Amino acid sequence: MTAPGSLLVTGGAGFIGCNFVRASLAADPGARVVNLDLLTYAGRRESLADLAGDPRHLFVHGDIRDAALVEALFRGTHSGMREAGFGPVTRVAHFAAESHVDRSIGGPGVFVSTNVQGTLTLLEAARAAWGDRDDVRFLHVSTDEVYGALGAEGRFTEDTPLAPNSPYSASKAGSDLLVRAFVHTYGLKCMITRCSNNYGPYQLPEKFIPVVIEAAREGKPIPVYGDGRQVRDWLHVADHVRAVLRVLEAGTPGEVYNVGGDNEWANLDLAGLLCDLVDARTGQRGTRARITSVTDRPGHDRRYAIDASKIRGELGWKPEVPFEAGIAATVDWYLAERAWVEAAKKDLPSGPGQA
Repeated sequence: MTAPGSLLVTGGAGFIGCNFVRASLAADPGARVVNLDLLTYAGRRESLADLAGDPRHLFVHGDIRDAALVEALFRGTHSGMREAGFGPVTRVAHFAAESHVDRSIGGPGVFVSTNVQGTLTLLEAARAAWGDRDDVRFLHVSTDEVYGALGAEGRFTEDTPLAPNSPYSASKAGSDLLVRAFVHTYGLKCMITRCSNNYGPYQLPEKFIPVVIEAAREGKPIPVYGDGRQVRDWLHVADHVRAVLRVLEAGTPGEVYNVGGDNEWANLDLAGLLCDLVDARTGQRGTRARITSVTDRPGHDRRYAIDASKIRGELGWKPEVPFEAGIAATVDWYLAERAWVEAAKKDLPSGPGQA
């Protein structure tokens, strides 16, 4: 009897990846998920603790740039896959990436290596293992930052030209173009999603929302870049992973799908809301007064906004988590999950950042 095909999730111990792994297993009782993660500071085994013992989930500690390992996973010859009865990889959700803009400014090399070379390694393994099969899918998870910055009006569509402004977004744009090239040159069954800013549980406390929550909770100055009027479109991570599942299920190879929440907030306004939520839960007062302007990031994009009408119209996806409920639940999670938060903070290289 042939073992069922496996879903390879790269970066599945990271913020969005671990939420996606859970959603995949919940959506399909017969799922076989191979979770490949290098466990840099951004990938945490603690984020997968509730999956310990689930025979449908196989964690593999490794690098997406390791061609021999990646090939073994695609072909199902990896020893862990054989022992667990997992078949060869037939679907890929590629989340693994260096993703923090501030860190890319200080050290762009690892972003190019991981995001571009790592994606190339995966694509080459998929091409070698799959040939011209039609029953396979490779979903590359990208970002709205590849489009650059918007003015006060308008939204990014899938046809917006790529104009990345940071080393991070340039590396993601480069990987997007590699995926596009493998579709058009080799006929590989790939799709791309580009999502707006995510929030929710298991996001590292170097990103804007958890940074503000932690500073508010600890009575520290709350850092906001520049005038704080940079605008981002926020989407709960649960809605994002539902979109990825939907594109894997029904998306058209060769297509790009924008995923957004239609939920724009200026950083300063969002910081104020988070302060109020923390105050309401801790009994503190006046936390907004500690919001502090810090020197702006070089090349900081002013506004992002996503037009998600394509995925809504073609695949029937739409956000389901109301922002008011989602952001309140996120604050509650960070206030409650102190062991996870403190361990993650301890392991950060240094210098939390912004949206």
